[in-house]
Amino acid sequence: MTSHRRQAPAAQGLLALMPFAAWLGITAERAEAQQVVLCLPWAPERCTTGGVLHGGALVALADSAAGMCAYLNLPKGASTSTIELKTNFFAAVRGGQVRAVAAPLHLGGSVAVIQTDLFQDGPHGARHRVGQTTQTQAVLRPR
Repeated sequence: MTSHRRQAPAAQGLLALMPFAAWLGITAERAEAQQVVLCLPWAPERCTTGGVLHGGALVALADSAAGMCAYLNLPKGASTSTIELKTNFFAAVRGGQVRAVAAPLHLGGSVAVIQTDLFQDGPHGARHRVGQTTQTQAVLRPR
């Protein structure tokens, strides 16, 4: 089943295909078909009032991770596009780094559904969940 899937290029190489993600400051830790891990550090220019990391920055992080995960699960010659995205926010981020961990929930012929958990890195390796995104990606086949 996985023989038709794309070979996984280096995580940073895939991130280079998404200039907006790189501009935002997102970095890649892992890029495999079953799990993509991207990170976004807190920075004042990414915040809303009170020094809270903007929800749009968190959604961009989640969308980037899920899009990369969907891409890595495409059949040869296909492309992908986000068609639906829902995010729940659980906690404000006022510092540190957020790690997005994306994994496929469903890989079908016309859509892929990816779940992305957003964690804030804490002291001593602890992780605190700050949000969760579920999104649907269209599988676009060449005509």
